[in-house]
Formats: sequence, structure tokens, C-alpha cells
Amino acid sequence: MTVTEFTPLASTTGGALIGLAAVMLMLFNGRIAGISGILGRLFPPYDGADPGGAAAFVIGLLGAPLLYAAVMGAPFAQTVSGNVGLMTAAGLLVGFGAAYGGGCTSGHGVCGISRLSLRSVVATAIFMATGFATVFVMRHVVGG
Repeated sequence: MTVTEFTPLASTTGGALIGLAAVMLMLFNGRIAGISGILGRLFPPYDGADPGGAAAFVIGLLGAPLLYAAVMGAPFAQTVSGNVGLMTAAGLLVGFGAAYGGGCTSGHGVCGISRLSLRSVVATAIFMATGFATVFVMRHVVGG
């Protein structure tokens, strides 16, 4: 069985930082902090998009763990599967789900629910239920 470490302080701090980033992006740019939408602005067509701002946001997402490691003096721990086929399928399914659902968990779950959007509440419930089911199947049925 896979054991997940309980990290309430790190989780609360991370959640607060995500919320702060979402508020700042809405306040200063009038944009929702939906990662799939931000990534979409990096690719053509650029009509009304801000690829520079989107690139800065993505660089911040990628640079944050490196900054954490530098400040804490220890590497961050992240475990991912070594199964390339599984990771490819998972990435494609998440991309399809984000496109089909009109957004991702950050746009719907963080920003949409806080705006009391019924569409976002439903989308987030579906994302979460699918995630719970996937973890259950992978841990207890497949055994991965």
C-alpha cells in the first residue's frame, strides 16, 4: 500500500499561495488563474491573448520548486511513475478532460467555486470524483 505523508502546514501554505496568486491575477490582469487556459495562451492564435504574461506565470510554476529547494537547502520530493505509457495516457486524458470541461481544476476549483459558479461546482465535483475513483482503482484493483 502506498502511504501519503500528512503535511498540514505545507499544504495550508501552498493553498494560501495558490489563492493569493489567483486573486492577484484577477485583480491586476482581470484573468482567471486556470492553468489550461494560461498554457493555451502560449500557443497560436494569439488574438487577445497575453503570451508574455502566460509565459511568466508558467515560468513561476516551474521555478517555484527550484526556489523552494534553494531556500530550504534540500531538494523537494516528488514521486511520479516511471511508466511512460501510463504517464502519456494520463496526460492526454487530463488534457482532453480540461478541453471538454472548459477548464481545469485550478480555473473551476479555485476560481470558479469562489465566484459561486454552478458550472464550476459541477465540473470540480466531476474532476474530484474521477480522481478519487482513479486512485482507488490504481491502488486497490490494479495494484500500482
